Amino acid sequence: MKIISLWSGPRNVSTALMYSFAQLDNMTVVDEPLYAHYLSKTDVNHPGDQEVLDTMEHDGKKVLENILSSAQQQPMLFIKNMAHHWIQLENSWLDKFDNIFLIRDPREMLPSLINQLPQPTLRDTGLKTQVDLYKGLISRGHNPMIIDSKNLLLEPKAILSRICNHLDIPFSSSMLHWPKGPRKEDGIWAKYWYQNVHESEGFSPYLPKDVTFPSQLDPLLKECQPYYNYLFDQSLKIN
Repeated sequence: MKIISLWSGPRNVSTALMYSFAQLDNMTVVDEPLYAHYLSKTDVNHPGDQEVLDTMEHDGKKVLENILSSAQQQPMLFIKNMAHHWIQLENSWLDKFDNIFLIRDPREMLPSLINQLPQPTLRDTGLKTQVDLYKGLISRGHNPMIIDSKNLLLEPKAILSRICNHLDIPFSSSMLHWPKGPRKEDGIWAKYWYQNVHESEGFSPYLPKDVTFPSQLDPLLKECQPYYNYLFDQSLKIN
């Protein structure tokens, strides 16, 4: 039994990475199981939030217990988590997983995020939570890997191979491609967030943003940058 938990922020190509891992034999994927838990503990407004609350378990502890129980019947389980969904939960749960982190430069992430969340906050980015979770895992003797989405898009085969090596699972070239369209594992929120990945058949080539950074996001960018810089310094590099 192997449980891989991805801790990402929004707009970080995390869904594409979930689709990639779903191509492996004997791999089951789970999409953001703590989403309703997060919504029930906060006052945020997300697209389709009531649908999420109406259809998912609100109790994060029960969610985690169910994951561990179901994992007993699965050779490998990949969980795509948003880091900011980890709220009011004991960090010791993470010791049961193989944890990896996915980050993206906030200068590129924030202009995308405002399409769904017009007034995002630091909490919405997940960056501070990623730093806290990462430091906690290190302090407890773990060695989680951090992947930057730009490097993943620039060299998907090389980065995926190194992720798999780190996780002690076999890499397969099948991870580079997937069928166009939604997956049955997609969360009910997919119609609000997954349009681009549903049009894809693999990792899209990296293209730098060619638009001016929105000035209203400058204060949030300033908040985000130290957390991103810390995580990037620890992240897997191409060379």
